[in-house]
Amino acid sequence: MHDGPTRLAPALHLEWVPVTEPLTPAEGSDESTRPAPARLSEVQRQAVHSLLRIAPVIDELGALFTAAGEEIALVGGPVRDALLDRLGNDLDFTTSAHPDQTERLVRGWADAVWDVGRAFGTIGCRKGEHQLEITTYRSEWYDPESRKPEVAYGDSLAADLRRRDFTVNAMAVALPSREFVDPYGGLDDIAAGVLRTPGTPEESFTDDPLRMLRAARFVAQLGLEVAPEVVSAMRDLAGRIAIVSAERVRDEVVKLVCSPRPRPGLALMVETGLAELVLPELPALRLERDEHHRHKDVYEHSLTVLEQAIDLESRLPVPTPDFVVRFAALMHDIGKPRTRRFQPDGLVTFHHHDVVGAKMTRKRMAALRFAGSDIDAVARLVELHLRFHGYGAGVWTDSAVRRYVRDAGDQLERLHVLTRADCTTRNQRKADRLRRSYDSLEQEIARLAKEEQLDAMRPDLDGRQIMEILGIDPGPTVGKAYNFLLELRIEHGPLGADRAREELLRWWAAQPG
Repeated sequence: MHDGPTRLAPALHLEWVPVTEPLTPAEGSDESTRPAPARLSEVQRQAVHSLLRIAPVIDELGALFTAAGEEIALVGGPVRDALLDRLGNDLDFTTSAHPDQTERLVRGWADAVWDVGRAFGTIGCRKGEHQLEITTYRSEWYDPESRKPEVAYGDSLAADLRRRDFTVNAMAVALPSREFVDPYGGLDDIAAGVLRTPGTPEESFTDDPLRMLRAARFVAQLGLEVAPEVVSAMRDLAGRIAIVSAERVRDEVVKLVCSPRPRPGLALMVETGLAELVLPELPALRLERDEHHRHKDVYEHSLTVLEQAIDLESRLPVPTPDFVVRFAALMHDIGKPRTRRFQPDGLVTFHHHDVVGAKMTRKRMAALRFAGSDIDAVARLVELHLRFHGYGAGVWTDSAVRRYVRDAGDQLERLHVLTRADCTTRNQRKADRLRRSYDSLEQEIARLAKEEQLDAMRPDLDGRQIMEILGIDPGPTVGKAYNFLLELRIEHGPLGADRAREELLRWWAAQPG
């Protein structure tokens, strides 16, 4: 366990200098607490390279608050990301000013101001290309029976940094002096690639249990290793995640799944027991196996499918990372534990696990308060992930292609990615055969898309025409007739209005009553 100093001890003084110049430590800083000089010099150069870009914004803001007698510092994620040379346009600041004062100071300076986070001490604003959040020094903790954090204003930067989740987020650049403030060794931890807490992990996770999920996310997002004492605390306190609101848990799950390397973060959730409470379907995939009953390791298979889906994301016509296809890849086999059956010959079957898995996916995503559109998209992909294999030897009739496209709907491109990613066999010959077969299917889809309007597959007659031809009013019969014509369209392709009319009348004559 690492106990940081209780007083503020700036390690560096950041100057806006060319990136080729190394920085020097602030006068009086403790050289023994810092990484080796060569390693630190490289980290410094990365930080300056990133921070130079935002210097005018933070300099102006620092001068604005100092003139008003208030303290302000760039803090948390932006400082960490600057040291990792991955700084974006979202900047976080902490200040001695209370929200009303902060709002008065930034109005007239910022291009836009909003206060949706006022209850938590935060005022947001936009300045040029940068989005800024300015939060009053604070401390927050959880009442054992509460799902919402209690917030109290703090009175110093030192106290504010101590309440933060991890040492890599407990660094700041004080303004306008530009002192790099690192009382808990966050710079050392970045250099070592380790994730630790400013105080004890038990204290941190008791204050806000969501931090345990954030630890898993930072493993996936930043490639850090979690310190053993942090893993131990996560395992001991995993049950406290139950008091966190579903919405906050959902947001962390999305960030983790959309990170560059979600697999180690998900594995940490399973290892510590967090997944049992957040995504219990994931650890349930670790099915017991014995020498008599042979089947793939479904848990490892699912994580591999997720990684392969990420590799194929560039095929998608949507912005990436794409949560829908990634989460579908993770969840596609969750119906297997409920449908597993043992056969006398030693094989194991999972009949209908696609349908069962889709229902389970809907239930889990609804519990995590996902939007209905996301639930529909992921569940459809889970339900359809075996459809390609249902056509056997890969001989696709035109009607089968149309039905495949119709069932996939607006998830067709994602289904392409998921189906391709779902091949994890080590048999290269089999893998090549499956790839060629799916290549052939996509070629057939492209051919029919040229010849027919596959992306907007409709009957040759619309509802109004059906009612006119049959002389009926709106009602269920119109829907039945419409579906009859749609099935003909799928089976035979475009019929034309005249033949469609003939088929409709023949169908109508055969109806009872």
